[in-house]
Amino acid sequence: MKAVCRRCALGAALILTATNFLSCMHELKLVSITVHPAAFTFPTPDPTVQGVFTALGNYIHPPDTRDITDKVTWKTDVPQLIQINGGVVSPQPGNVCGIADVSASLQDNGNLVIGYATVTVNDPNNPICPGGSQTQGVVIVALAGTGTGSVTSAPAGITCPSKSCGALFNVGSTVVLTATPDTGSTFHDWAGCTSTTDTTCSVVVTTGSTVVTVTFN
Repeated sequence: MKAVCRRCALGAALILTATNFLSCMHELKLVSITVHPAAFTFPTPDPTVQGVFTALGNYIHPPDTRDITDKVTWKTDVPQLIQINGGVVSPQPGNVCGIADVSASLQDNGNLVIGYATVTVNDPNNPICPGGSQTQGVVIVALAGTGTGSVTSAPAGITCPSKSCGALFNVGSTVVLTATPDTGSTFHDWAGCTSTTDTTCSVVVTTGSTVVTVTFN
């Protein structure tokens, strides 16, 4: 009788384990959002020109990538510079110029997942604007991968993604970017740097825009 009970208990445990396994397999989870393109530049502050962003959701259980452009909430940290609606962005009227971040966010099972991109509005006729000076260039950080983290610059200007992922620096100067992965994520690599050392990226600033990509997994 005891052997039979043990067999029954073992069978029940196996069924429970299998049920839990199948449940996990079907629990599709959003782990990150990638915004394409990572950076967009308007050559002039023309409000009739539009740029189009796409939000791709990266999932696990099972691994999958889906277009979630129409599901995310689109925002910008500088609404006086650009307007965005459903991933379509354009400069605000009034000959404005500068650099702004765009975010695409989605609540998934109680977790807020956010992806970022950067928009630059140039004005070649204004020396204090991006694209209007031969003595300053734009450095932009693009975040990639299934993990999360942050990047800061020296000299100051970039604190990505909490404040700004792009900034103006003097042409010919060297900007040092430092990547810090969030808890549960790891630093993977850099792309677009002049040189790298582990989690540090050095960029020699040129005229125009330089986009550097950091990947966290």
